[in-house]
Amino acid sequence: MDAAVPRAAEALARGGLVVYPTDTLLGLGAAATDRRAVARLEALKGRPPGQPLSVAVSSTEEIERWSEPDPPARSWMRRHLPGPYTVLLPPSREARRRLAASVVPPDGAIALRVPDHPVARELARRAGPIVATSANRHGAPPARTVAEARRALGDRVAVYLAIGPAPSGRPSEYVDLRGPEPRLLARGGR
Repeated sequence: MDAAVPRAAEALARGGLVVYPTDTLLGLGAAATDRRAVARLEALKGRPPGQPLSVAVSSTEEIERWSEPDPPARSWMRRHLPGPYTVLLPPSREARRRLAASVVPPDGAIALRVPDHPVARELARRAGPIVATSANRHGAPPARTVAEARRALGDRVAVYLAIGPAPSGRPSEYVDLRGPEPRLLARGGR
């Protein structure tokens, strides 16, 4: 793995923001356990207050630490993850205690991803759960390249990871796994 990944993980551990590739879009990340870093990410994006954020983790096993999936949800995740999906699940007690409030909103769902991208998964493995939002200002089109992300977000991002493979350019699909059957929601949001 490129030496930039450990540098990006260190930046996240120090409260910095990172742009990183996923299987879907370039992501803008902060350590999901660092409330101040998540607040800086939200301010940089210009997100409206109360808009929930999703979280990237390194494996389906790690999803179980931050959520409470039932057997049908586990089965669905084993078949579809890693992949271009963001799953909505009931948060675990640890998630409610340790993750930023915009990651565990009052509606009772946490949005989790296991990206099908080696860099994103390695970064999440090294840094813990990381916010997974597109690398752009709120309302603007997602950045397609690191150069576009740099123009949009500037020097408030500590590390820009320009490591392949390139994202597909399509947002993830949201799948609500809290009910008896998986329910596909709109792409890229709740």
